[in-house]
Amino acid sequence: MKTAATKILSARDVTKVYGNTHVLRGVDFDIAAGRVTALFGKNGAGTSTLLKILSGIEQPTTGHIELDGEPVRLRSPRDAAYRGISIIPQELNLFPNLSIQDNLFLAREICGGPWVIDRSSQRATSAAILHSLGEDLDPDRLVGDLSPARQQIIEIARALLQEARVLIMDEPTSALTPPEVEALFRAIGELTASGGAVVYVSHQPDRVLKIADDVVILRDGRLAATANARTVDIRWVVEQMVGPDREALFARLTQVIEAEPPPSQEESRAESRAEELLTLRGLSVAAPANPGHLAIDDLSLTVREGEIVGIYGLVDSGLTELLEALAGRIPSQSGDVLLSGVPLESASIRDRIDRGLLLVPRDRRRDGLIQTMSVGENLSLAGLDRFVRWLFVSRERELDAVDRMISDVTLRTDDAGAPVESLSGGDQQKVVIGRALLTDPLVLLLDEPSRGVDVGAKADIFQLLAARARHGLAVLFTTSDAEEALHIPDRLLVLARGVVTGDFRRGAITREELMSALDGVTVDRAEGGAN
Repeated sequence: MKTAATKILSARDVTKVYGNTHVLRGVDFDIAAGRVTALFGKNGAGTSTLLKILSGIEQPTTGHIELDGEPVRLRSPRDAAYRGISIIPQELNLFPNLSIQDNLFLAREICGGPWVIDRSSQRATSAAILHSLGEDLDPDRLVGDLSPARQQIIEIARALLQEARVLIMDEPTSALTPPEVEALFRAIGELTASGGAVVYVSHQPDRVLKIADDVVILRDGRLAATANARTVDIRWVVEQMVGPDREALFARLTQVIEAEPPPSQEESRAESRAEELLTLRGLSVAAPANPGHLAIDDLSLTVREGEIVGIYGLVDSGLTELLEALAGRIPSQSGDVLLSGVPLESASIRDRIDRGLLLVPRDRRRDGLIQTMSVGENLSLAGLDRFVRWLFVSRERELDAVDRMISDVTLRTDDAGAPVESLSGGDQQKVVIGRALLTDPLVLLLDEPSRGVDVGAKADIFQLLAARARHGLAVLFTTSDAEEALHIPDRLLVLARGVVTGDFRRGAITREELMSALDGVTVDRAEGGAN
């Protein structure tokens, strides 16, 4: 069993203020050598801000950082990395137009002589570190050609190559498959065994508690609790995250998860008469990185007015490719897509938005937000034409709509002028969803809408979608979370290697059948019909 170890990095009475918002309030936080510290906090608790301060991205408003017991100012991420502190951000920070090895060794190239990069050594070292993480990738392959899960592995490999004394991870497994998670956990074990320290932020306590030594909880910007990981369980973590409001949160979660009972025969017949808003017929989509392989193979489905349809699968099963093809971001190889019965074959992304089909992308930072804009500017961006009067945007109408949406999506700020980058990951996700809803879509596509958000924000998001569905919105979302798949959608499709292996009404599938369908075994009790 690991014992108390030397503190490497500490925060002392750290406060962070953005405008009128206090994100951190007098936080003390210690990171010890040879140990994994799990840091938990619900949406807006301040966990991401604390990580930014510990890694030199942000400066504390008051308080200070100590390294090896001595006060230090981390002026930038590069300064922090020089001192042995490396961060793997929740949203990836890679160069898609460069190769794997170029990303791994950027600004720290191996030189074989004056002005000469030893690419052979870089290639060998890249291959070795990737192999240790369970990936045998060509180091000369472009990062932009990799799946999001493999891009996450590259980000992790880059941090490990820096031989960091302190490795900070913000939701590092949100895009990873189970084998990739196991490989990451092995790498973490090797790092701590050699005396390194790991800070691990996650909204999945069940996963992190398996490897954590210490647990720290932030709540409303303050240190709420600390404990040895061996003495706590998931419920304790959630209770400490939520605090006095936990009963209300659990009630909302129950409402969302249990939703409504499965429909009766009469209700099913009424649903069948609802308008088909989205129709797919024999859709096939090539994998962008491998055009010879089909990411989606001959998929047919319908999504009706007021219906929430979920598609469950592993990260690389074609979920993202399907929604991006529907939104017009990548081409389909064959098949038909119809919106309210009208084909979308030649429609551009803008045309699809105008017709009422909109995508909330998987990577909110890269594809969903403009970080230099405010909350309000991000919310209104896609629907500005709604506020135009006599060739000018009516600021009054725009601000009124933005204020209503801030309330509808339950942001933790009422300041439309606040920088969107100052929000937590969960609130940023709500901004992306709110912007889509401001266009009054007929069909809303969401790629992993609860990725990287806490249980409270997850409840907010699915309650919002359920409320909009009751007013006629059709929702199609993807998920790799089994609990979401089993309990949230009215109808669930299981996707394995681009092929539908099950189609079920809510409440009509067990976890065992879900896993069988995920393994590619067609479960022969489909209801609702994919065709």
